[in-house]
Amino acid sequence: MTHILSVEWLPASIAPTDDDLEVCVMDYDGIVLALPYPCHKKGAEWVDASNKKHIDIQPTLWRKWAESR
Repeated sequence: MTHILSVEWLPASIAPTDDDLEVCVMDYDGIVLALPYPCHKKGAEWVDASNKKHIDIQPTLWRKWAESR
């Protein structure tokens, strides 16, 4: 899947729990990277939307996931 880069990023602290989201995480070097797959917020946890498995991340930013047209 690919995504469209036209929507503003929002703080992870206000991420909704009912949508596929594109999320950014900070790597060990302090660089912010967008994950290449959609995620869901489930309570305080995050899951990979494609396989419903828990992922151990602490996102910094989010926006709605959008597939290319």
